[in-house]
Amino acid sequence: MRSAEKLVTELFSIIDAARWDDLGRVFAEDCVYDRPGYESLRGLAQIEQFYRVERIVAVGRHDVRHVVSDLAVAACWGRFTGTSRTGEHLDEQFADTYNVRDGRIVSRRTYFFRPAI
Repeated sequence: MRSAEKLVTELFSIIDAARWDDLGRVFAEDCVYDRPGYESLRGLAQIEQFYRVERIVAVGRHDVRHVVSDLAVAACWGRFTGTSRTGEHLDEQFADTYNVRDGRIVSRRTYFFRPAI
């Protein structure tokens, strides 16, 4: 079984290459993905829909600076740079947390580093 760290690395490889058909290699069918500005994405079908249609990113790359993990949980942080579908430059620091079951992500939560309260 692959480690949670390798799972996170594979996830960003799939996303950055827009290999949406491979999302099922890393996400469980019943995965829940929470990210700021969106309702919870529940299930692999909704996650695929988000990446194929709803996500504002046209192209980009995640630079993952660190991953910490054990077999059941992981966290990572880094920076995303890219271009939106409207041509806007994107540059965002992020952090993610994950729960893993049977070698697939069952929950993912993304955090962005922006001014808040």
